[in-house]
Amino acid sequence: MEKLPPIEKVHEAWSAIADGRVEPHPDEQRATVASSNGAKAYTVTWSEDGSVYSSNDNATYWQGYAGYPVIAVLMLQGRLPLDRAVADEFAHVDWTELNERFRRDYAAAVRSVVEERGLDTAQVEAAAHEAYAALGALEIAIKRGSARPPKSPKPQGETSAKQGS
Repeated sequence: MEKLPPIEKVHEAWSAIADGRVEPHPDEQRATVASSNGAKAYTVTWSEDGSVYSSNDNATYWQGYAGYPVIAVLMLQGRLPLDRAVADEFAHVDWTELNERFRRDYAAAVRSVVEERGLDTAQVEAAAHEAYAALGALEIAIKRGSARPPKSPKPQGETSAKQGS
């Protein structure tokens, strides 16, 4: 793979798998992946020969590297190692909220989950590095999805234009 994502995208992929947010449609060569807060759904597609993957998640679409939805699909397809025990430790993490709180410092967000949950840091890091090394060795191309990334829904009470003046 030409351009690698931050390693912390592996942890986000584990959460998607542990939460059951990845819905594969292998006959259609696509999967739907819900965001950690449930506000968005991303579409991951792949070529018939498995050499090209695309997604409309922000990381894949704008940065050109495999975002967590692509990584989660690759894990479920058996193309990347998946330590289910470690992945399950990352269930029910709202990465949207964490990444905002830590101002996109993904390493700090992961550290906070590991510390708050009392996880075995060495075990988590070993599993993440194993998946990350395998990702780097995969001979696949990553392309932006044909659809733009979905927008977050507006918070309740927010309107786009002021009513009456």
